[in-house]
Amino acid sequence: MDFALSDKAQEYLANLTDFMTTHVYPAEPVYHAWRQAKGYDNHELPPVVEELKSEARSRGLWNLFLPDESNMSVLDYATLAEVTGRSIDLAPEALNCAAPDTGNMEVLHMFGSPEQRDRWLKPLLSGEIRSAFAMTEPAVASSDATNIATSIRLDGSEYVINGRKWFITGVADPRCEILIVMGKTDPDAPPHRQQSMILVPMDTPGVEVVRHLPLFGYQEQHGHSEILFTDVRVPASNLIAEEGDGFRIAQARLGPGRIHHCMRAIGMAERALELMCTRAANRVAFGQTLAQQGVVQQQIAESRLAIEQARLLTLKAAWMIDTVGVKAAASEISAIKVVAPRMACEVIDRAIQVHGGMGLADDVPLATMYAQARAMRIFDGPDEVHIRTVARRELKPYLS
Repeated sequence: MDFALSDKAQEYLANLTDFMTTHVYPAEPVYHAWRQAKGYDNHELPPVVEELKSEARSRGLWNLFLPDESNMSVLDYATLAEVTGRSIDLAPEALNCAAPDTGNMEVLHMFGSPEQRDRWLKPLLSGEIRSAFAMTEPAVASSDATNIATSIRLDGSEYVINGRKWFITGVADPRCEILIVMGKTDPDAPPHRQQSMILVPMDTPGVEVVRHLPLFGYQEQHGHSEILFTDVRVPASNLIAEEGDGFRIAQARLGPGRIHHCMRAIGMAERALELMCTRAANRVAFGQTLAQQGVVQQQIAESRLAIEQARLLTLKAAWMIDTVGVKAAASEISAIKVVAPRMACEVIDRAIQVHGGMGLADDVPLATMYAQARAMRIFDGPDEVHIRTVARRELKPYLS
């Protein structure tokens, strides 16, 4: 295995690192002050992010997640994704590399018709609009996608959609114009051929946003929403690929996306460790700096060890996607989806502890980072599902 960055990726990394230092980190207090002044129930994009997007685009730091746009491998992009995770609210969006748009763009790029790509992929690639991916449902265990109950029924030249979705990321943002909805087109087909995906514009009659759900009591800018679909009608041409392809599309969408999520989690952990070390070096208790206290030294060392292990495992998974494909790397992808967010939660928690009361406040970004890292242990499949995948691969030779 070779984890060395290509020359192109090294150029991007130097450019991105400078962009983070000169533009993104200074923009963080501006972003949070704007949201605080407007109220966190306001889901408009703070203007400073549009300024960052303009600067990033002028630097060529745009759509780096998509190989056909950036000419980078999944492994190359992984290191860049880690850097953006250091400022999770601003950097991914500034580079047009924020979920769920990244996954939706990958779906349209891989499976969309020419008309679908022209109508929706182009404005997403240009950062003009945002999108959402409607899969999770409140009434069923959505960790098993075969449970999904939302119906997508063909009626003449239209599909009719009925169902309820929740924790749908991005819907609260006023720029969200299109949903990719996963539902059942044939309940009688084999379990993994029952689901399909279809494009539903947000302004379609029958699409009702019921509420915006908080994470740990906090409303994120893009929001996580509950949506009710009541006799929603869209043209049959809005179906992505063919009926029954929903599960296959979901797996293709989630593979590289989990690399992105995990590397961003590692970026969060790196920043938390930096904050921890800075605090430890400057805070005095019992006649010594915290950095001189053995218990704090252990917390710092354990954090470094955990970060390095998670990074190596994630880079291995990215390398495997590039060399043998998503399907062959399924177990490694599941492993990192467990390891990286779990590690980030532990490192951020230690950093909070070293900061004391300040770690719970918004003077430092640790509390919001923890909430985001903890949420990662549920979205894109909870830990238990991914552990099951790893266990099944390990047991397969013994049970055949």
